[in-house]
Amino acid sequence: MAGMRRTLSIEQSTALSPLMVDTFARKGAGVGECAWWSPTSNSYVADATALGGAIGSLNEPLILLRWNGALVSAGGGKLEFREPGAATEGYPVAAYAPALRPEQLGDDAFRGDHGLRFAYLAGAMANGIASTRLVEEMARAGMLGFFGAAGLSLERVEAAIDQLSRADLRARYGFNLIHSPNEPELEAGVADLYLRRGIRLVEASAYLRLTLPVVRYRVTGIKRDAEGCVVAPNRIIAKVSRVEVATQFFSPPPAELLSELVRTREITPEQALMAASIPMAQDITAEADSGGHTDNRPLVTLLPSLLALRDRIQGKYSYEQPLRVGAAGGMSTPAALAGAYAMGAAYVLTGSVNQACVESGSSDTVRRLLAQAEQADIAMAPAADMFEIGVRVQVLKRGTMFPMRAARLYDLYRAHPGLESLPEADRAFVEKQLLRATFEEAWRGTREFFLRRDPGQVERAERDPKHRMALVFRSYLGLSSRWANDGVASRVMDYQVWCGPAMGAFNEWTRGTFLEKPENRRVAVVARNLIYGAAMQLRLQHLRAQGIHLPAGVAGAHPLEPDALREVFKP
Repeated sequence: MAGMRRTLSIEQSTALSPLMVDTFARKGAGVGECAWWSPTSNSYVADATALGGAIGSLNEPLILLRWNGALVSAGGGKLEFREPGAATEGYPVAAYAPALRPEQLGDDAFRGDHGLRFAYLAGAMANGIASTRLVEEMARAGMLGFFGAAGLSLERVEAAIDQLSRADLRARYGFNLIHSPNEPELEAGVADLYLRRGIRLVEASAYLRLTLPVVRYRVTGIKRDAEGCVVAPNRIIAKVSRVEVATQFFSPPPAELLSELVRTREITPEQALMAASIPMAQDITAEADSGGHTDNRPLVTLLPSLLALRDRIQGKYSYEQPLRVGAAGGMSTPAALAGAYAMGAAYVLTGSVNQACVESGSSDTVRRLLAQAEQADIAMAPAADMFEIGVRVQVLKRGTMFPMRAARLYDLYRAHPGLESLPEADRAFVEKQLLRATFEEAWRGTREFFLRRDPGQVERAERDPKHRMALVFRSYLGLSSRWANDGVASRVMDYQVWCGPAMGAFNEWTRGTFLEKPENRRVAVVARNLIYGAAMQLRLQHLRAQGIHLPAGVAGAHPLEPDALREVFKP
């Protein structure tokens, strides 16, 4: 490096100067001691009042100078790098930041594999809350959305497949496949539907262990291409919150389940051998504290653990395609996204904020409730799909009494052998306040539902009074989310609204802006603001690392209006 001198145009500096600045930093020199800016015919120095706009121009490298005692930005001109202390002409650079477009965030291979412009996903909120309209808007914005198939009938799911397959979405969408331990036939039926209709991407969620349907989905159609590489046409993005579950998805399909598929002639012995060389899922989403099913894990501990697991398993199996980890749970502010990307997330996945958008399958009443939520306005409540084993979901408690009422039902279920054994006061509360029907009437309706959905549940319930009680109580839990989606006015106190603390953080960020109003919350506008804001946060951190501390509100403080967003996100 002795005697080093290098002059760059601003365009050249985008790629080269970070390396050179880092070289000088290792020698103990700051940027201002080694980088100098000189004007040329096309250069300019912006007024200090334009500093925020210069920082927000993420497509351009940023050069900050100390000019007459003020921090200003410079454009055009040339940069000169010299050894610290060497004489030179020009103005010392106070800080430098390369261009950082929102398209650069996350893993470029992930974006390429899924045909995306941005490494940003919308998760599959159940009961069609992640609607076909929401999925379409995400795809057209260069992002990826999953339809919320969980809790819906096969007919509803197939209708969504019909609608999305007719749209020109360039395969930028997928469907949910949820683990259903109490309804294994339904899980198998959904997987069969996806295979029959050619759905090539699913978001697997709520799995505690791998099941035959999810393995069958993954390995069906596996083959070798012309170069001899193993190709599996069906891909899985698995949402997990535990290392032991992530290990199952990052590993090849279990040998015993592959053997069962060979025995039933779903795959050939040759395909089973090929399947042993691929992971169940190349991509895993680290699901931290989120709405709905959650283990309430903090992302700052969960994501690093899964990234380390990724490296161990990749080293063990040496997969041709590297494993990747994304981040979910709390993804509702630019700072949260920036933190996830900075920790190494290949992509981010949002949930609660999408339910608050006009394209979601929820109701306007729910959107208004969500817009009022603060971070403490959430609670854990029994889950309808895993009621008997005590699994809970995270829901909104502000404006509804559902969490308390659902918890009381679970306490009654644990304490009594059947509906007939409930004390008179408890029976009256459940019948009049919750079911608004007698137990006999409620059972008739529940029985008819399960005769269509899963007749085996009815057979068991007619033998076991406690299981009959569970099904009746589950009917209330299931209907509570539908009442919310449909906006049933007489049932507001019973609304089950899946929501995490991210919703409160989003409301705090948008307070006083156009996004404070529920009717202005559109999924693509919200997504673009979050990912633009994340890139801005990372640029600001780059400046802070060089000793630049900007006044509050100079850049990145508020969401951008749609017209300003269109300028930022021009192709």
